[in-house]
Amino acid sequence: MFAKTPEGRYHLRTTLFFLGYGSLNVAAIFGAFDDITRPGAWLFALAVAAPVAGQIWAALELMRESDEFVRALMAKRFIVASGLAMALFSAWGFAESYADAPHAPGWLIYPLFWICFGFASCTVRTSRA
Repeated sequence: MFAKTPEGRYHLRTTLFFLGYGSLNVAAIFGAFDDITRPGAWLFALAVAAPVAGQIWAALELMRESDEFVRALMAKRFIVASGLAMALFSAWGFAESYADAPHAPGWLIYPLFWICFGFASCTVRTSRA
């Protein structure tokens, strides 16, 4: 079955979380929430963020369920990707403040993290420090 391995469970969890994420965003794009009031808008924002948190949990569960080599390798990649994403996003924030760069919404840190994780996955090939 699909979810018998840690990787299979990760793929299933990620798929389910992003079906929810995608559905909420597609509905918003097509105007389903255009007339939402202030308290409802906050709840909607949290509802869209929930699958993001769930997908991070899915990645951490993959690490927890994997053997020690995969766990160490993924943890190292996670740390490298987090550091890169924070450094790049901070640099852009300073560019906004001091160089009149266009504003980047805060939610962009999440896709930036996964881009950095992809880069880290290509370059970090050992669990050694």
